[in-house]
Amino acid sequence: MSKSDTFLEFGAENTSASSKMKISAPAAKEWISKRTQSVRPWSDFINTNNFRKPKGVSQWTKRTVKNIEHYQTNYIFVFTGLIIYCVLTSPLLLIAIAVFLAACYVISSRNEQSNLKIFGKEITHAQQYGVAACLSFPLFFVAGAGAAVFWVLGVSFFLIGLHASFHTSPEEGTAEDEEPFMETV
Repeated sequence: MSKSDTFLEFGAENTSASSKMKISAPAAKEWISKRTQSVRPWSDFINTNNFRKPKGVSQWTKRTVKNIEHYQTNYIFVFTGLIIYCVLTSPLLLIAIAVFLAACYVISSRNEQSNLKIFGKEITHAQQYGVAACLSFPLFFVAGAGAAVFWVLGVSFFLIGLHASFHTSPEEGTAEDEEPFMETV
């Protein structure tokens, strides 16, 4: 099996092959390709003339759902940008990630053909990656990875919720009779 034909299987060992979920590398590439093609124009995404207060709760919920569907890829980019910002502004977290990735690289390059043997016991690749994760956990803890995860999630939900709530959805259009959320001075 070549590296391009690899896939991940999720499921119990005793389940049938048809019930296992397979994710192939081409499927992931196709998903990323679809996401990059469905990016809405950033000028429309941040245009302050399109921000209006919703008239009521029903309009607010409809607008939020429509905007999340319409700008889904833009929101993914906002989330990714916040992750990158958080990692780059935390040198200790950057070091922890580098150490973990280096350990994974050593495991993958060192034992491509066979598993590692220690005291006659064969250790699989999955077990080696698990040991690398367990050994790097204290470094991630000291680096504040948990706080970074919650910060990214909190800021993402706040910004996405704020944008989705106040940006007029494409179905609403731009209504001139509505009171603008932000007035020009």
